[in-house]
Amino acid sequence: MNLLEAHNIVLAKLINLYEEREASNIATILTEHITGFNRTERLINKKTTVTALQEAKFNEAINRLLLHEPIQYIVSIAWFYKYPFYVNKNVLIPRPETEELVNYVIKEKANTNPFILDIGTGSGCIAICLKKSMDATVTGIDVSNEALLVAKKNATDLDAEIEFKQLNFLDNTQWDNIGMFDIIVSNPPYIKYHEQDDMRKNVLNYEPHLALFVENDDPLIFYRLIALFGKKHLHKNGSIWLEINETLGLETMSLMAEYGYHTNIIKDMQGKDRILMACLIY
Repeated sequence: MNLLEAHNIVLAKLINLYEEREASNIATILTEHITGFNRTERLINKKTTVTALQEAKFNEAINRLLLHEPIQYIVSIAWFYKYPFYVNKNVLIPRPETEELVNYVIKEKANTNPFILDIGTGSGCIAICLKKSMDATVTGIDVSNEALLVAKKNATDLDAEIEFKQLNFLDNTQWDNIGMFDIIVSNPPYIKYHEQDDMRKNVLNYEPHLALFVENDDPLIFYRLIALFGKKHLHKNGSIWLEINETLGLETMSLMAEYGYHTNIIKDMQGKDRILMACLIY
């Protein structure tokens, strides 16, 4: 089996699970991971014979992909904001809409040397990209020690000095241990449990539910607590930047307004309500 045949076998296996473009992208990622050839090199060396070890790796990966396991977990890498992040099943796979959130924060505060808090840091992708894009002091918190191990590895690998703390943000008795900030940013859990039926198996079966779901009867719990936290831990003229549930944009905006925030919702590239910016009215 040569390189072209190996790539095409992966593509053929996936074509009924994913749209053609996504299936092709997955096949390309896997082929590069196993052989070390990028897209251009693969075309040049398409007749190169795949070794027995490489063929075994292809077969193992195909079996995992057919069970809907995300390619990012199989290769242990997810690209986010031009950086390769290590990921495993303890953290969410970073997504393009979260890159948009990072972009807005950078544009808003690029020259202010801010103190930034990332609530629910997960892989550390938001905190690390903000640190590498501006002169900032960044803290990342998460309830999961396993997630923090991933975040710390990424910070080390990507040379980003960040303070990480294990902390249950839902327990407000722990807030005094955090500090004061100019920017609070978060991509908190916001999917209602009853929305599971609409989710793809590669997300539902593999990504950590702790970072995805909230109770149906209190879907804005994290936003309410972030609003409360900000009133005591946000410097004057500070701001809060949040990724939100596209179906709860108006509700989230109203909640923040109830706590004295001026708010603005920003649509993502798909035209969905995705980012909320809030600042306290003085």
